[in-house]
Amino acid sequence: MPAHSPRHADIVLNAVRSPSSAAVSPLAASWCRSAIHHKLDPEVGTRERIGEAALTERRTLHQPLLVVAAPVLDEMFRTVGRSGCGVVLSDAEGVILEARTAPGDAEAFCRTGLVEGARWSEAEEGTNGIGTCLFEDQPVIIQRDQHFASRNIGISCMDAPVHDPEGRLVAALDVSSCRADHGPAMAEMIASLVRDAARRIERDYFCRYFADRRILFLADDAASGTALLAVDRDDLVVGASRGARLRLGLGATARLDPQPLESLLGNGGAPSFDEAERTVLRQALACAGGNASAAARLLGIGRATFYRRLSKAGIRH
Repeated sequence: MPAHSPRHADIVLNAVRSPSSAAVSPLAASWCRSAIHHKLDPEVGTRERIGEAALTERRTLHQPLLVVAAPVLDEMFRTVGRSGCGVVLSDAEGVILEARTAPGDAEAFCRTGLVEGARWSEAEEGTNGIGTCLFEDQPVIIQRDQHFASRNIGISCMDAPVHDPEGRLVAALDVSSCRADHGPAMAEMIASLVRDAARRIERDYFCRYFADRRILFLADDAASGTALLAVDRDDLVVGASRGARLRLGLGATARLDPQPLESLLGNGGAPSFDEAERTVLRQALACAGGNASAAARLLGIGRATFYRRLSKAGIRH
């Protein structure tokens, strides 16, 4: 189908006019949003792009994210670049911050607007991989004529959302192809790689953000992401990834007040001085290789006092 075929616009607008189309599929719902809520026309519009100064400002704002994302983008591009795909990272407003394309495909990606500084929110481009992924906050595949705008039906897009260390939506990771031979099977395979890469960015971003804390791994889920907790020296949880927040019912983006690790995981009761002392004594013994005299010196107490406290805590040595 030609890139500006009126037939595509007719299909989109007929779906929008149908009173039940939005309930039939997420794609139809996105088409309806594009036409009714965003007031877009599938045959009218221009691709928007921000200026260099504004792009530099956004990239500076997202520098911590870009530092951890760059090696993941490079690895993704090494995997999919030879098949004609480009790798793109946008911010939460759909502005492309980073793009990787092969020299032979650069002209096609430039023509379609998949370049740094381009705006791809759903409100500006209608249904598309980046914008719809951000709107729905979930992975999407938008292939060629599934796009809302006729000017975009030459592209296939596979996207996954990226969340910051506090669980907020911060970016969309996109792999797009301008080639007609990339069918549904190829799209599903690449979409799986995109989801894995997005989870890796989230994980690395979380670990970098809480680099001075102890990081606990709880689980890795394809739908909700990697569940990680950041714990301080007092065993208080001071950070939780989006995956951990969803898994533990903490609220996806709610402010996280420090909470005892044991209580949060449902493994402990109220705080206890006796339990805390028992922990200190056992840790001292472990550090001293089981030598009571050395453990006592580590704690700055006498050997007899150390043994009395061991006995009180119920620790046999």
